[in-house]
Amino acid sequence: MDKKRALEDKINRLLEMFPVVAVIGPRQCGKSTLVRQLRPGWKYYDLESPDDYQLISSDPKSFLDLHPGEVIIDEAQQYPELFKVLRGVVDADRTRKGRFLLTGSSSPEIVKGITESLAGRIVTVELWPFKQNEFREVPLSQFYQMVTDRAATPRDFLALQPVLALPESLWIWLRGGFPEPLIAGAGDDDFYQQWLESYIVNYVGRDIRQLFPRLNIHNFRRFLTLLAQFSGHQLNMSDMARALEVSVSTIKDYLDIIHQTFLWRNLPPYTGNRLKKVQKAKKGFLRDQGLLHYFLKISDLDRLLLHPVAGFSFESFVSEEIIRGLQATMATQLDFSYYRTIDKAEVDLVIEGSFGTVPVAIKLDSMVRKGALRGLENFLSDTGSSYGILINRGKRPEMLSDNIVQIPVNYL
Repeated sequence: MDKKRALEDKINRLLEMFPVVAVIGPRQCGKSTLVRQLRPGWKYYDLESPDDYQLISSDPKSFLDLHPGEVIIDEAQQYPELFKVLRGVVDADRTRKGRFLLTGSSSPEIVKGITESLAGRIVTVELWPFKQNEFREVPLSQFYQMVTDRAATPRDFLALQPVLALPESLWIWLRGGFPEPLIAGAGDDDFYQQWLESYIVNYVGRDIRQLFPRLNIHNFRRFLTLLAQFSGHQLNMSDMARALEVSVSTIKDYLDIIHQTFLWRNLPPYTGNRLKKVQKAKKGFLRDQGLLHYFLKISDLDRLLLHPVAGFSFESFVSEEIIRGLQATMATQLDFSYYRTIDKAEVDLVIEGSFGTVPVAIKLDSMVRKGALRGLENFLSDTGSSYGILINRGKRPEMLSDNIVQIPVNYL
């Protein structure tokens, strides 16, 4: 399972700039494997190991005096006091870079420790389950460098080459990207299904119970199953609250929890268009489509393509692929949103950064249907953005108009 990850080059560069780099993300996405691959000669400690926890927590100051650098500390959120002590150690020699690699699975605790104790001393990167090119061990698409290049034109994308064959992309869409079930379960569907079930049981029964001990675990598990029906949609929280017989504020709390623990992505509405009234409802999606398809009991591609959720799931898969690819670059000020006006003109993903604003429409179709470009055309006209992108199952990159380019999903 030691496959090259798209974030490797970025983390290496950041270790040359900062004393501490934190790699955060969901459990079982490969954080421990990645950091140990990147720095195989560094001392490694796992705060979920009772011995390592005891060693560090009994006297963290003495521990860090003995180990002032070249140290990996896994699951750092297990001992939040570590961040305060680490600040003092870093401040004693602020010019020294690349001293500590931390990992963390539970966003609320580790983010709080980073922002309150290590601001300015640490940089955080987010690791995800496999991106499609990572699983097949091929380089990251040039698509992402083009998007982040302010000088790029839509015709530049015509030079892109496919990263995978289309059936390989669709297989990753169906199965999701968690490394262990994707690799070990490739020829063993029983293992794949058992792994996903165990993952959810442990996520709810261990992680969520530990982080939020007062939470009604039974209601939260029911919420996860219900949420699969809403993934990729604008969220009607009143309907969700009625279905679970809880308050709207409880639904908002649940959404915040699942977002902070990396299983769900909240996508805010794009509000930069002053010419049109835009819908401002929250939208979001399960970030790993393998988990979505597990909740919906969809186990093969034919069933998925015929299922009412197929278009929403494909949109979520592509959105997450693009976000992961852009986060693997050195681009800054990245923001992601969606756009829908009250007259139903829609853009599935709006990318913003120091390079400008790029709207992306996502369609499961292989052919471009009449009206499919309406949302992009309206967005470009209203905002003055230079070009738009349509992602689908087409055969090759093609210009669809003077400023809209089609890019097949297997080119991402």
